[in-house]
Amino acid sequence: MADPRVLVIANDIGDTISLDPGRMATYTPALALHTAYDTLVTMEPGDYVTIKPLLAESFVRTPDQKGWRFKLRPGLKFASGNPITADDVVFSLNRMLNLKDQPSGYFRTVSRVEKVDDMTVDIFTIDPDDPLLTVLCAPAGSILDSRVVKANGGTDAADAKETDKATQWLNTKSAGSGAYQIVSWERNGSIVLQRNPHYWGGTPGYERVVIRHMAESGAQLLAIRRGDADVAFNLTPEQIKSLEGEKGISIARTASQDWTYIALTNNPEAAPAFTKREARLAVAYAIDYDGMRDSLVGGAATRPASYISVGIGGSTEQLTKEIGYRQDLEKSKELLAAAGYPDGFSFPLYYQAGSFGGVPYQLMAQKIQADIARVGIKAELKPMDPVTLRTLFVNGKTAAAFGYWNPPAPEPLLNAEAVFKRGATRVKWDIKPEIADLAIRASRSQDREQQEALYRRFTEEVQKEGHFIVLFQPFYQVAIRDSVEGIQLTGAGWFAELARAIPVK
Repeated sequence: MADPRVLVIANDIGDTISLDPGRMATYTPALALHTAYDTLVTMEPGDYVTIKPLLAESFVRTPDQKGWRFKLRPGLKFASGNPITADDVVFSLNRMLNLKDQPSGYFRTVSRVEKVDDMTVDIFTIDPDDPLLTVLCAPAGSILDSRVVKANGGTDAADAKETDKATQWLNTKSAGSGAYQIVSWERNGSIVLQRNPHYWGGTPGYERVVIRHMAESGAQLLAIRRGDADVAFNLTPEQIKSLEGEKGISIARTASQDWTYIALTNNPEAAPAFTKREARLAVAYAIDYDGMRDSLVGGAATRPASYISVGIGGSTEQLTKEIGYRQDLEKSKELLAAAGYPDGFSFPLYYQAGSFGGVPYQLMAQKIQADIARVGIKAELKPMDPVTLRTLFVNGKTAAAFGYWNPPAPEPLLNAEAVFKRGATRVKWDIKPEIADLAIRASRSQDREQQEALYRRFTEEVQKEGHFIVLFQPFYQVAIRDSVEGIQLTGAGWFAELARAIPVK
């Protein structure tokens, strides 16, 4: 019989490479980090517009209107028992920025963080209209116990990228104020969290939370049915359907902001054909997107035109119909001829083990392989460990990388920046500054229609090059045993709220 004091979550966490909030760069750590750390502000599940107080009891514009002023709630403590002060906020945000890892890119518009008094902090952006509040909701904006982190080698100095030594400690422990604290992480094993005795939001419902690595959906299905797991995150649409109406198990659903995509390089050493824009576009117009959604995801998905998820920044299903890629085999063949490859070409398609949206990457890769073969393009499937794949992709050594995007927070600029701040570099695309400027101008616009028009133009420019092909944006479908209540799914970037989860007696 399952231990009612322990919440067991079955999840594919094979991509986890760090549990340091300042170095989080993959898909699954967000759930554990959001559970172990608090941010200044947050969003409620399903509402990705209204910013709510969290560690900050209030937030207003600074007197000069150039930044935001955050007043901390009094009397709060970290899991260590240390009080939460403005010094911790300044340290946490400066450390994250100075580590210069991927999370710092989400906060690239922050110009400085200043302590006003022990309980008040001002945060300024390069331009007063730069988005900040939505970004501060992300786990990358977690507030850390500065005394504990410093005692374990951490620093917020300008040279933190070279001198900070706290990551190794933070990979298996946490220094936050969330409902639970991380006590261990075993790669491809589990992440274990235990109740924070100083949690300011009330006593958490469980003594421990165990996020158990299960790469195979079949293993997750067996575990949820037997009661070995209380929650299963990566079931296939067919498995979800088989559980509907089953006694003792319910299905939770919500729209995600995630999507899966293919990134095509411009590196001649990795794939000579892809140096031709028409060859990349030929792949884009050969894929059966509707068939992938209907046959593989069971219809439980939508699709953005490009990197900006449906539901934010004016991205809608209608926009995808208007400017998104669609299967057009005749157009694909014309593009192949224009590229100088009338009979097609071959390339290696890299993808990770595991699944996305409940669908194994292997099945999606096979679907893509079959679709593009209809116009003579041959994809050699290259499955590999997610960490190895990320290393190759980040260093621009993949011809075609098939992966996912999980936004840190529902801020369209973060999605857009994934193109021009990181993605372009990884596919060796010398992106024009004026394309990036469209997104930056959109993020600063206070006029919704103008913002949506600028993001549309940005998307259209990205689409013209064919480097990034978005396949689908799934709905979360998670199986939860009836012995648990209070778990809320969210598309805000961290999957679920666990702080209110309690066992049903």
